Amino acid sequence: MTTHKTGGQSGRKKVQVSFVIRDEVEKQHRAGVNSLQLDTATNRLYSAGRDSIIRTWNCKDAKAGKDPYIQSMEHHTDWVNDIVLCCGGKNLISASSDTTVKVWNAHKGFCMSTLRTHKDYVRALAYARDREQVASAGLDRAIFLWDVNTLTALTASNNTVTTSSLNGSKNSIYSLAMNPAGTVIVAGSTEKVLRVWDPRSCNKLMKLIGHSDNVKALVVNKDGTQCLSGSSDGTIKLWSLGQQQCIQTIFVHTEGVWALLATEGFSHVISGGRDRRVVMSDVRNPRRHVVICEESAPVLKMAATSDFSGLWIATSESTINYWLVPKRDSLSELGSGDDVDCSGMKPVNLKPEAVIKGGPAIRRSHILNDKRHILTQDTENNVAIYDVLKARKEKDLGQVNFDQEVKDRFKMVFVPNWFTVDLKTGMLTIHLGQDEVDCFSAWVSSKEAGLAPNDVMDQKVNYGNLVLKALLENWWTKVVDNSDQTVPHGRCGNEYFKVPDHTPLIFSEIGGRTLYRLLVRDAGGETESSLLNETVPLWVVDIVVEKNMPKFTKIPFYLLPHSTSGVKSLKKDRLIANDFIQMHKVAEHVYEKVLGSETGSVAVPSSPGAERSDDQETNSLAEDKVELLCSDQVLDSNMDLRTVRHFIWKSPTDLMLHYRPLKNVQNSVQKT
Repeated sequence: MTTHKTGGQSGRKKVQVSFVIRDEVEKQHRAGVNSLQLDTATNRLYSAGRDSIIRTWNCKDAKAGKDPYIQSMEHHTDWVNDIVLCCGGKNLISASSDTTVKVWNAHKGFCMSTLRTHKDYVRALAYARDREQVASAGLDRAIFLWDVNTLTALTASNNTVTTSSLNGSKNSIYSLAMNPAGTVIVAGSTEKVLRVWDPRSCNKLMKLIGHSDNVKALVVNKDGTQCLSGSSDGTIKLWSLGQQQCIQTIFVHTEGVWALLATEGFSHVISGGRDRRVVMSDVRNPRRHVVICEESAPVLKMAATSDFSGLWIATSESTINYWLVPKRDSLSELGSGDDVDCSGMKPVNLKPEAVIKGGPAIRRSHILNDKRHILTQDTENNVAIYDVLKARKEKDLGQVNFDQEVKDRFKMVFVPNWFTVDLKTGMLTIHLGQDEVDCFSAWVSSKEAGLAPNDVMDQKVNYGNLVLKALLENWWTKVVDNSDQTVPHGRCGNEYFKVPDHTPLIFSEIGGRTLYRLLVRDAGGETESSLLNETVPLWVVDIVVEKNMPKFTKIPFYLLPHSTSGVKSLKKDRLIANDFIQMHKVAEHVYEKVLGSETGSVAVPSSPGAERSDDQETNSLAEDKVELLCSDQVLDSNMDLRTVRHFIWKSPTDLMLHYRPLKNVQNSVQKT
C-alpha cells in the first residue's frame, strides 16, 4: 500500500510554458475518440477525445437529428485514453497521456481531483462496480487500485490517497479489465500475454500465453471465470481462468482487434479494430457471425445500449456513429458456412441511425519566417493562418494549395525561433522556448510588427515577453510587506494587445508531466493565483512580475573593406551588435567612423526604445556613400544582421561583412 499526494511538485525539472489556440467552445472532437461510456439511466454518452477534451452528449437529441452537445470537461493536456462512469453515473474517472488520472463530477462537468501517481502515459482503466474500485495502468508498467469513494472525497487540503499497486508486468500495459465483484483483474500488454491478479490480495494468479502481438482489448465475465481478449494479431481469444488456458480462438478480422464488447452471459462478442469492420460472433460457435457495419476509420471503442439493440462506435476520426445491432438469432442465417473469415461479407447496416459529428483536426503546419504567423492545413484540406502572438486564428483561406501559400508568403527576413508547434491534439499547441534564452530571442520592430501607432516612436519589442505578459495579465501576485500583510503586487499585461481569455495556459516539466493548466481568464482567482505562485518559473516571474526587460541577442561579426573598394586594408576588428541592427546602421558606422576616422564600434542602443527607425536623413546619406556586401552579394539597407547571417552567410563561423565607398566618396577616400 502506498500513500500519494494528488498534487506534489517537489524537486521538479525546468518548467515550460505552453498555450492552445482554439475556439472558446469546442463542441466537436477534433482528432479521434479513444473511449466511450453510456449512461443508460440518463441517456447521456460520454466521449474521451484525443483533443484532450471529454464531452457529454444527449443520445435522444442525436437520434432525433438535433444538436446533442451538452458540455465539455477540460483539464487534461494530452490525449484522454480511457474513461469509466462510476457511483451510479455521478462520477467519471479519466486516464490520459499527460500521465494523470482525473476524477470528475459527471453531471456538472468539473474536475474534482487529479491523481499524479503514474510516471508515464495512462492508457487503460478498469472498474469493479460492486466494490466501487477503479484500476489504472499504462506505459510505466504499473497498475494502481483506487477506492472511488475515497477519490470523490478528496479536497484541496485533504489530498492524500492510499492506493494498492499490482506488480509483475514486464511491458507497457494497453488494456485492463475487472469483473463487477472485483475478484479478478486482467492486463494486456506488449508482452503478448495476459497477466491475472486478485485485486483483493494483490497476488498474481497466472500468466496466459497464446497471442502473437499486443493485447489491446479485454472483457472479464461477471463471476470472473472467463476472459475475452482482442489482439493486434487479428484474433479474439476466449480464456478459461480456472483451466488457465485458451478454449476458443475467433478469426473474424483481417487486422488487429482493438475493441471488444460481450453480452452479459458471454454468449456473444462484438469486435472492432483496424480493418474498420464491426462484427458480432457467437462465442461458442464462431461460424455464426454477422458484420454489423463498416466504419470509415479504425474502430477504437464501442458502447452498447443495455439490451444490445444499438451500438455507439468511436474511431480514429472524430465522428461518433450509432448503429443498430441485429438480433442474435439471425446470426446463423447471415453467417452460415464453414469459412469464419467475414472479410467478404456485406454489413447489415449501410448507414448509421444517428451521427455525432466531429470536426477537422489540424494535421500540417508551417511557421512563417516572421516567426509570428503559422499556416495550417486540416483533415478536410482547409488552410488557415494563425497569429501566435495574439493567440488567435487570423483568417480561413479555404481549400487552397498549402505549398503555394507557403511559397507566396515567404519573405527574406529571419527572426529567431522562440516557440515550437505541437499538433498532437488536432489543435495548435504552442510551446514557448524552454528557457529565457530561447523564449526571449525574438526582438522585432514594433512598427514593422504592426503593434505601434504611426505617431509613436518605433520601439524594439520582444515577442516572448509580450505573449507571456498577455497570458498572465490577470495574475495578481501576492507579496508580504513589512507588516506581514499580504498585498497585491500588481497586475501584469502588455501595452499592445490582449489574448482571448478562454486560451488554455499550461505549465509543464520539459519532456515531462503537466504541473498546472488553467484558462487565461481564471489566473486572477485566489486558488489559481496561489498555484501560479508555486508553479510559474523564476525566469517568467522576472519578466512578468518584476517587469525586467529581456536581454538583447548579440551577433559578432567582422567588417572589412571589399577587394574592389580601393581602401587600404585595416586591421581585422571583431565587432558585436544586437542581432536586429539593420544594414543602414552599419553603413552609418562605416561612413562616420571607419572612412571618416579610425575603426570604431557599431553604436548599440542601450534600451529597447533607443533603436529608432525615424533617422531617414542619416540613413539615406549613409546609403548614398557606402555599399555593404556579404559573400559578394550587395545587401539591402533594411536587412538586419541575423537575416544576413541566416540567408546569405549561411555559416556557423563569425559573420564577415565587406564595405566599399560609392564613387562620389571613393575619390576623397583615395586622396586621403
